Amino acid sequence: MSELVKVKKIKENAVLPKRATAYAAGADLYACIEEPVTLAPSALAKIPTGIAVELPRADMAAFLFARSGLGVKHGITLSNGVGVVDSDYRGEICVGLCNVSDEPYTIQPQERIAQMVIMPVVQADFEEADALSDTARGQGGFGSSGKM
Repeated sequence: MSELVKVKKIKENAVLPKRATAYAAGADLYACIEEPVTLAPSALAKIPTGIAVELPRADMAAFLFARSGLGVKHGITLSNGVGVVDSDYRGEICVGLCNVSDEPYTIQPQERIAQMVIMPVVQADFEEADALSDTARGQGGFGSSGKM
């Protein structure tokens, strides 16, 4: 099932998101920069994409993930782990990148810098409770289920 996502170019040289293959979950996002940007080791940068999106429904969000090639080969990941673009946001999508490698990396204009996946979300309501139901796991976390 396909959903239509409207994309507005904020900058003339912006590239629309593109899926690399027919069944790719994510669409590549491109750096909309005039000059190369070099990320030193441990450095952070906010890279504009030059686009804004309109998601078709309020129960959807766009999630930004690192591109596996940049992460595995060059240590370039998202500085916030996963970016979230809410359905009511209409501003430019920017990607926070960080260099976790020991080598500088230069981002070129129009380079693919992240991938965007459109996913459903649940609009939950929250209620304070004095107690929660018991489960077999209980409060066990962070390694409580053992190492496999």
